[in-house]
Amino acid sequence: MNIDFHTHVKIAKKSEFMPEYFQEMMKEAKAAGLDAIALTEHFNTRKFMEVYDYLDTHYPYERDFYDVDGLKVFPGMEVDVKEVGHILIISNRKTIVDLFNELVPHLEEENFIPFKELLDRAQSSETLIIGGHPFRPSTPLTQHDPNALKQLDALDLNGKDLHSIGIEENQEKVYGFAETLGLPVVAGSDTHQFLQYGSVVNQFQKNCSTIPELKQAIRSNEYTIHISSDLHLRVRSAALTKKLIKKLLKTTNELIVS
Repeated sequence: MNIDFHTHVKIAKKSEFMPEYFQEMMKEAKAAGLDAIALTEHFNTRKFMEVYDYLDTHYPYERDFYDVDGLKVFPGMEVDVKEVGHILIISNRKTIVDLFNELVPHLEEENFIPFKELLDRAQSSETLIIGGHPFRPSTPLTQHDPNALKQLDALDLNGKDLHSIGIEENQEKVYGFAETLGLPVVAGSDTHQFLQYGSVVNQFQKNCSTIPELKQAIRSNEYTIHISSDLHLRVRSAALTKKLIKKLLKTTNELIVS
């Protein structure tokens, strides 16, 4: 099973959820060779629940995933914490929705939830918690208490950071940090635009349909991470396309308002 643990289906936090864009993203995820994704949309994105309301209306939910035309979509979200950093929470739909509702008072930067409190609320055998892009200059994780970080299930080898920091340098930093914490590493493309799918992929030895199965496979190291030979091209192309789409959406909205 090929899975990507860090993906988005909105072009940006402030943009509207667009069903046609979502459908195209899922189609391209499969075309990129993925069998599954974790949908880790930003918890403070505009109208977060519209994504899950749409999924509930249009796709069957089985065990811990939505079946989107043959692609497994595991529910999740990306949460900002008070001390700076992004944490990926992946779980069943009910847990994600319940946790989102608990985090509503923490959506604004001045009210972000403390890291330890998020861990206390999220930790469960039914939840996979991943430290997102731990060496990104704007949102590092290295400043956190190591004892708190050790409660994570894994660290994120991030496609965007492999491009911006450098493939060898970022791998060295992430794997070295993970080793000091006794944590595994999983890959996430950080896709907002479909050209980025496939830049990094986790190839699992078995097919997983529940969060406990995913956690066990990660703990047992029953997977390998593949970095695409054209990662830089994929990420650059996606970034440029994302920028153009955002500009087009802004222009369209301004014309509608005027």
